[in-house]
Amino acid sequence: MPELPEVETTLRGIESHLVGRSIANVDIRQPKLRWMITPELTTDIVGQEITRLSRRGKYIGIHTAKGTLIVHLGMSGSLYFVPADTPPLFHDHVDFCFTDDNVWLRYTDPRRFGAILWTTEDWREHELIRHLGPEPLSDLFNADMLYARAKGRKVPIKTFIMDSKVVVGVGNIYANEALFKAGIRPDRLAGKISKVRLARLVDCIKVVLAAAIKQGGTTLKDFVGGDGKPGYFKQELAVYGRADKPCIVCGEALKEIRQAQRSTVFCTKCQS
Repeated sequence: MPELPEVETTLRGIESHLVGRSIANVDIRQPKLRWMITPELTTDIVGQEITRLSRRGKYIGIHTAKGTLIVHLGMSGSLYFVPADTPPLFHDHVDFCFTDDNVWLRYTDPRRFGAILWTTEDWREHELIRHLGPEPLSDLFNADMLYARAKGRKVPIKTFIMDSKVVVGVGNIYANEALFKAGIRPDRLAGKISKVRLARLVDCIKVVLAAAIKQGGTTLKDFVGGDGKPGYFKQELAVYGRADKPCIVCGEALKEIRQAQRSTVFCTKCQS
């Protein structure tokens, strides 16, 4: 599924083409996503000029003077531009059409686990967003904060850093990669890891996510960025998807286990 780097890549890909444009129409072919698209969206947003875009975790905020369009890509969603009047395919559920009518912003979602929501309040206080933890690339995510939250916790460290109330946007792919880079076993209990090692993990999470954003994300099955192009971080994956293959550091065969129904791959020699 699209993780934080993929969402950030999407935002960067569409932002410069959206800001300053006014919405002429919203063509909703399938309103039944993870949550039903409400009729208020079409009545409130038409005629509004897009003033800016922002991101909170895996949510994209498309802001107007009247309110904010909140978009979540779910398991398989994507936002990208198509020439106006491009016929939709089966999984192309929503088009945002603009007054200049040169291009449309199209939302595609084969599994329909994504969401398109509308709020006229502060979007950061939306019930899906207000309880989220700090952004991983911000100064709020640091060793002191992670150590304080990990103290006494008897959950595996991989599960812990994937909790969006602890820190947002560290999904399965990048949790695997950051833990490998930090040399920490994914099944180690969060509360048993020293502050020094957690500081190393914080640094590795930041490095891995920043590198993935620079590469345009990781292309796994359906994902493409806002410009319709795939991401290339998959070529740099050290452990994710490499079960039984040799570790790039020591040559030991990588081990795969299941944690919270997710694939976890690590090196039994390099990670402890």
